Amino acid sequence: MNSMKLIVLLAVVLVPLAFLLGRWTAKPGRPVKRFHAVTGLRPGKADYYYQLHAATWPGVLKMIEEANIRNFSIAVKEIEGKLYLLSYYEYVGTDFEADMARVAADPETQRWWKETEPCQLPLPDAAAKGAIWADAKEVFYTP
Repeated sequence: MNSMKLIVLLAVVLVPLAFLLGRWTAKPGRPVKRFHAVTGLRPGKADYYYQLHAATWPGVLKMIEEANIRNFSIAVKEIEGKLYLLSYYEYVGTDFEADMARVAADPETQRWWKETEPCQLPLPDAAAKGAIWADAKEVFYTP
């Protein structure tokens, strides 16, 4: 490969990739806080829940980003015929409570929750607190 092709490859591929990686990671000096949680998925609601998340509303995704949440994922696991949702995300901001309050106050996110919450079946400890998701403790991590 000649040097001009290599320069073009670096400019077209690696520079945008470096930009994206920098955008989606914590800023220098800001530690990433990892969050894990679990909830049930109501019988008969799984297909609707999957459809919602296959086409997550753009305003909800925008709010997630603005609230300094990165690498957000939800997985599903069937155990003894019951479905459970497992969530994970990283928080890269400096004021978690304020960012989460902004998310909770967002009208589109509130509408989203009106669609998703009836699909979810809180575990007993979360239900006792009036919550949907029960916090899970991280026991292992490797970067």
